[in-house]
Order: sequence, then structure tokens, then C-alpha cells
Amino acid sequence: MTRRDEQQQTSGFGEFTVVDVETSGLQPRRHRVLSVAALTLDSTGQVTREFHSLVDPGCDPGPVHVHGLTAEVLRGSPRFAQVHEQLSSMLDGRVLVAHNAVFDFGFLATEFQRAGGILPVQRRLCTLAFARRVGLPTPDYKLGTLADYYGVPQQKAHDALDDTRVLANVLRALVADAARLGIAPPLLTCTPDTDSPAQTAWVTERRGPKQSCVYAYPGRWEPDGPLRQGMKVAFTGETRVQREELVARAEAAGIDVTSMVSGRTSVLVTNAPDCGTSKAIKAIQHATPTVDETRFLELLATTEPGIPREGQHTKVPPRRRITRPAGRLAGRRVLVLGGTHDEATTSRTRIVELGGSAAVNLSASVTDLLLLAGGDTDRRVRKATELGLPVHGAELLEPTAPTAPESAPGRVEPSASEPTVLARGQVVDLPMEAESWTVRATWNQLGHAAVDLIAFLVDSAEKVAASGDFVFYNQPEAGGARLSEEGPTEQSITISLDDLPEHCTRVVFAAAIDAPGVTFGDVGAIEVDVATGLESGAVIRATLDAATVERTLLLAELYLRGETWRLRAVGQGYEFDLAALARKHGVEVE
Repeated sequence: MTRRDEQQQTSGFGEFTVVDVETSGLQPRRHRVLSVAALTLDSTGQVTREFHSLVDPGCDPGPVHVHGLTAEVLRGSPRFAQVHEQLSSMLDGRVLVAHNAVFDFGFLATEFQRAGGILPVQRRLCTLAFARRVGLPTPDYKLGTLADYYGVPQQKAHDALDDTRVLANVLRALVADAARLGIAPPLLTCTPDTDSPAQTAWVTERRGPKQSCVYAYPGRWEPDGPLRQGMKVAFTGETRVQREELVARAEAAGIDVTSMVSGRTSVLVTNAPDCGTSKAIKAIQHATPTVDETRFLELLATTEPGIPREGQHTKVPPRRRITRPAGRLAGRRVLVLGGTHDEATTSRTRIVELGGSAAVNLSASVTDLLLLAGGDTDRRVRKATELGLPVHGAELLEPTAPTAPESAPGRVEPSASEPTVLARGQVVDLPMEAESWTVRATWNQLGHAAVDLIAFLVDSAEKVAASGDFVFYNQPEAGGARLSEEGPTEQSITISLDDLPEHCTRVVFAAAIDAPGVTFGDVGAIEVDVATGLESGAVIRATLDAATVERTLLLAELYLRGETWRLRAVGQGYEFDLAALARKHGVEVE
């Protein structure tokens, strides 16, 4: 295991180039850029140069319903090799800024390689990670949502030129909010090495949480019969038409697309019924009818009308939450500063018991400061005081303490849709149905220790079946799990539930410190957010501490109980290193 380069955290508007690409798919090695735009900014954030071009990819343009770029529209446009030099001049020596930057960076690096060049970018800034670091009270972090929040007009979503113009305005607002909060932009050092983890760039399905069908469930599909609106359909395995395109067509026809197979599934669509995925296995167990992709598209074209559900007003299913008394800190987000490690850990636990959540960094979502002994020397105290945040001592956690005061004037109120907060050892059902889930770890932005997020895909014996079931920085993708890094103090692993190997009964998430002599006593608490995708807001949150001498920390476990996926907050630390933790889970380490 090798240590990655240290991340740089300085920035200036004069170094930023905002970019956006529209593509024929989600995988840089398989798909192509269809449209590219770039804007360079001066030291005040104003645009100094603008470039946009459609690109003839020489292949099928993919999901036209998303980007609107047909083969006819692209015909006659330059190839990427004809525009890459102009792009190079706008990127050389500057910070690449994009929304979900790993995606744009991966596609541009791959296209530059195909054109015989090298993407001249050494640092990038992801505005997704930036918005999360600022802590905006938005339901998600999609570009359109951030534009609405900041009052930035958006003319045409998924248009590269308009998206860069919108993003430049959002970036200016994020920089202003970050400066007010004393937060540094999360710049990430990167290299366009085609064998690096960055080149496995990908995104989760755009759908995020499952959309609730407006038609009543009519039962299973009968062979040789028609599809009816409201039928529950699942997909598994490789398809010729991109999965998101199939899902979009099905939902447009009134079909209820599900992420799991159960006894109520009407039909499973698969080109390989014996592919061995969890859905294929469940279909056999439940005797679920199956059809291939071609037959499904034929049936979809003649879908019969269904019966609308009565009182169907919303497309978002309600969340299932753990039962926890509404304490007097409900809705409060408290940043604990100072104290010994044990004192800080006890305080964070008590905050959760009182209905609040414990933050590890200052952001717009923090409502209160809890100062323990020595906490007044932390530089964030001055910034919090300037912001008018209420500052408390240990009396805040006493049984007879008054309810926390309201936020100071000018403070941004937390989102009305608060995540479920878990204490160590608590378990909760995943609160909505989704194709994939993202587990994100964040730690102290003022610290200097590097932390690695890892995952083990284990079987019933709590061991990996092979070394390929271990996800970490040198192996960022394995069996439906993929690692993403978009800031020096933030990493995430996204799990595609349908792509987990058949033997996997549990996914164990952990954090590890690689630097000699450094422990979690130096790092502090790790905040874990669980969301339905890279752009989604957290629906589950836990703040976990280890004792002072631990170098590895089990964060959470994701596992299936019956038909329901569950998440447990663990918080168990070990003094040994990542190699020993890997061996403990059955990984062969040289």
C-alpha cells in the first residue's frame, strides 16, 4: 500500500476554469464526449474567456432524452482531437472546477489521451464536495437545486454551455459563503494517469431514490399477456440499451421500476436468467416471470392502462425512521471543541441522546458551539462568534439545562428534512428504496492526518471470498462497490445493491490511518453520512469516535434482513493498521 500525494488547500479565483461535458454514457473508457464547455475566471470570479463546442463522437450518442444531442445534431461537428488544444490552453496550470468533478475529469483525461495529449490539470475542485463542506440547507446538491438556492437562473439543464455559466455563478456564491464561515475550498491534487483511480470515473444512476408509481399494483405479468401500468418490474445484468434509458422508458409508460425482486415483482427483465445476481436468484426463489430486453421493449410499446391510486399526490415515499424521543436538542447541530478525547466523545454521545447531532467541522448547518476545557483556543471559536452562534459550556448537556436558544439573526436554518441520527450500535432500515447507496466519511478539515475509507464485501463467515472483495485506494472498485475521493478530508463508497456478488451478505465500512505514529486520537471523530447517491443529501448520519490509540475504525455495516436493507453504526476501533484489519476480514496481504 502506498501513500497518496498530500492535498493542497489554497486557491484563488484567478486559477479556476469551470468545465462541463455531456457524454454518451457514464464510463470514460467506453463512452465519448458529445459537448464540452469551459469558462476561465479572473481573481474576482468574473468570466474572462468562454469556449463551447459540440463534438462528433463517431458513435451512438446514448441517452438523447437526457442531453438532447442526436446523431443528426452532432454530425459535422469537430472531433475531440480538433478542440483539445484550445481546451488545453484554458486548463493549463489552473484548477479544474466541475459539478461531480471526478466525472468530468475522467472523461476529459481519457479524451485527451485518445487525441494523443495529456490533460494539463494537477488540481480540481468539486462543487458537490464544496456545497457539502459549506453545509447548505438544501434537500440535495444537484446543480439545479444549488442554482435555485442562490437565485441563479438556469436556461437549459444538461446543456454544457449553460451548465458552466450557472456553475460559475454558484461557485462565486459558494466561495462567498465559505469565506464567511472560514472554510477552505476542498481542492484535490490529481494526475491524468489513465491507470489511476480517477480514470474509473463513474456516477450512480441519476434516479436516486425510487419514484413512487401513480398506478395501483395489478399483480404479476402473465406469459403472453400484456404489461399493465403499475406492474412492478426489475432489471438485472447487462443490457444493450443503457439501463437508465430502459428505466426512463418504463417509468414514462407507467411501470413501477423496483430495485429488488420479491413475491410481488411482476416481471424480471434480464438477458441472462442464470447470471447469478441477487435479483436473478430471488426470481427463481419466487418463481417470478422473466423476459429478455427485446421482449420487454415489445411489451412496453403496448402497455395497457392501469388504475390510478387514490390520493396519489407525491412521488417521494415517506422515510422509515428509528424511534427516538424528541429531545431538547432536536434539530440542533452542535460542534464540540476542546476537552480530552474521552470528554469530547462523551459529549457527542450525549448530544445525540438529547435529540441533536454532533458536527466535526464548522459549516452553515452548525447551530451551536459546545466549548470544553481548552476549546477557546480553537480558531473556529472566533469565526463562530462573528457568525453569532450560541456558545455553551458543559451545562448544555445537563438534565436541567434549558432548551437550546434559537439560531442567531442571519443564520441559515437547517433543512426541514433532517437525517436520521444514529448513536453507536444503533440499527435502522434504509428509509427508501434505491438502486445504490453512498456512505461518505468526513473528518476534521483543520487536521493534517490522512484517512482512508475502505469496504469489505464479506460472506456469512464475515470473510471476503477473494481479495477482489476489498475496496481501498489502490483498488477503488470491486463487486458493486466503488470508492470516490473529492476532497482532502472526504471520501465515499457507493454500493450498487444489484451488483453485489452472490456470496456477499454484508458490507463492512471502515476507516484507516496509514501515516506512522498517527492515531484517531490525532484525527478526532469521523462523521458518516448515508445518501442515495453522490448528489443526494444525507438520510442517515452518525458521528463516531475511537479511543486515542486506534489506527483503524469500523464505521458501519450494510446488510440484508429479509427483504429489507439495514444499516448499523459500529464505531469499533483497533490499534492495528489497515493490513491487519484486511487480514482479519480474510484478505491476503503481502
